[in-house]
Amino acid sequence: MKTFLELCEERFSARKFTDEPVSEDDLNYVMECVRLSPSAVNFQPWKWLIVKSEEAKAKLCKCYDRDWFRTAPLYVVGLKDCNTNWVRKTDGKMHGDVDVSIATEHLCLAATDRGLGTCWVCNYDTQLFAELFPQPEGWEAVVIVPIGHIAADCPRKEKQRKAIEEIVEEL
Repeated sequence: MKTFLELCEERFSARKFTDEPVSEDDLNYVMECVRLSPSAVNFQPWKWLIVKSEEAKAKLCKCYDRDWFRTAPLYVVGLKDCNTNWVRKTDGKMHGDVDVSIATEHLCLAATDRGLGTCWVCNYDTQLFAELFPQPEGWEAVVIVPIGHIAADCPRKEKQRKAIEEIVEEL
């Protein structure tokens, strides 16, 4: 069994997938990890769209038109409920994006645990997404995560992270 640190070291932004489908068992495992993730005041202001059908995938690919993106066998879209996410009283900061982001990283690490690749995609046409995938009032897409088996020739960049001394300060 891998340690949490090993999962963090192994996870990367996969940008090429095989055509092998993600098993229902793996998808259920990943989504259970998402379900168990924390949120501010436990509001859980999210909904997750599993995009698997060829029709839905074709529409989604219009929102982010990249060749590598089309190689994923499925996508998970994280949406936030703008009406029920917790708002910090002192400054009015809404935490829906934060909550969906926490759950999304649970998704990515759970997928890594199952030998699958993922990539955060936030640079997509949000307006087109809203038109193609209409949601009830107050729901907003935050992230699209392609998920699948990593292709053998998938490019992997070496992780470049700041030194711990640059990001940690003791008081």
